Amino acid sequence: MMMSDNAKDRAARSWKKRGSISSLSNHEFWRKEIHGRIKDSMSTASYMDEPSQRDDISRLTVQMENTYQLGPPKHFPVVTVNHILKDVLTSYLQVEEYEPELCRQMTKTISEVIKAQVKDLMIPRYKLIVIVHIGQLNRQSILIGSRCLWDPKSDTFSSYVFRNSSLFALANVYAVYLE
Repeated sequence: MMMSDNAKDRAARSWKKRGSISSLSNHEFWRKEIHGRIKDSMSTASYMDEPSQRDDISRLTVQMENTYQLGPPKHFPVVTVNHILKDVLTSYLQVEEYEPELCRQMTKTISEVIKAQVKDLMIPRYKLIVIVHIGQLNRQSILIGSRCLWDPKSDTFSSYVFRNSSLFALANVYAVYLE
């Protein structure tokens, strides 16, 4: 039984892909096939890659080209974020009295709400850091400082201070541009 040229090519390609190893060397195998009948039984040893390795190759992640964009297409809207800070702090803390446990939870809640609302503005390529401080208003002085390494051309912040009869709150949103 002779194989057609097309079938031979497909078989050779599939053996190469699967890494089949014949007991005869490739040269002897092709010489036997060309000069006469191929033996019905031929010892072969085949191996196949692990399924997980093969699956990983087929599901390669798409590599995106670099944009070489060194600055933001539009700047961070500080005024809009200031309005968000004012609205959120006023709505959450207008009638609240200072209680340490309640204020601890409120800082977490308020910072998450602010972060979500600023993210809704869909400002691309900015990393947002939201920090909220709430303290008791009792004729004391407090100095809050922060440091960050940033590019003044593209990075910025927004800040708002809220006071009522028993507490104060300071909310900061830092916007750091990611290149």
